[in-house]
Amino acid sequence: MKNNSPSTSRRSLRLHIYEIIFESDTPAGKYFDVGLFIFILVSIIVVLFESVESYRTSYQETFRTIEWILTCIFLIEYILRLYCVRKPLHYALSFYGIIDLLAIMPSFLAFFITAGQSLIVIRALRLLRIFRIFKLGSFMAQGNVIMESINQSKGKIAVFLYFIVILVLIIGSMMYVIEGGKNQDFDSIPTSIYWAIVTLTTVGYGDITPVTNIGKFMSAVVMILGYAVIAVPTGIVSASMINQGRKINGQACPHCSKEGHDNDASYCKFCGGEL
Repeated sequence: MKNNSPSTSRRSLRLHIYEIIFESDTPAGKYFDVGLFIFILVSIIVVLFESVESYRTSYQETFRTIEWILTCIFLIEYILRLYCVRKPLHYALSFYGIIDLLAIMPSFLAFFITAGQSLIVIRALRLLRIFRIFKLGSFMAQGNVIMESINQSKGKIAVFLYFIVILVLIIGSMMYVIEGGKNQDFDSIPTSIYWAIVTLTTVGYGDITPVTNIGKFMSAVVMILGYAVIAVPTGIVSASMINQGRKINGQACPHCSKEGHDNDASYCKFCGGEL
């Protein structure tokens, strides 16, 4: 005998809504996500055109109407997401939960902040869900490899940045001594340090330039040094990424339970046990 109690009906309704909103394997879920993307894109396009004065003057009311309709749709969608998940607070504090909330807030902030409505472009972040819809989860996995590589290299990168800070302090002080009395651009050590940073990173704004021969020679040395400096963090992270690609296969040793073995490993590199 079927249980048609109100609580059972509510659970069934919540499950059905959950499958539509969070699952992209069903036709309804795919249609929902594609429709949501269209609404997000329309909202972003409206904001972009509204920032152009000629369009804003001619179609201001139309833009405002479209934006509020979309805001109401996103608000209903956010409420439904909170309703159908088992732990609403957990979802609300998750990455996508916060992004969903931020996608709604700008329209209401426009009442208090003049430029608040321009923050609606935050909705572009919700397009990250396209990875789930089109089954491109492998790209997210590769992204995790990059993040893990950066995390493992943070000590080396910190030492490198510490070296760069010392280097620009030295170069900036030297350029102040060389150019200070002859060039108004180098009127202080902080300004000279700013020039050293811009030059060492090969940005080269050109707003501050040396005029003495020694200063020009020093600039050439710093510019060449900049190419070597750029290569260092790239090499650090690249080496870590190579190690990431080689090792992690998710297999735990049955003897010591440690992970992180090479893909072609037959024995544990920690205890020597057979995998």
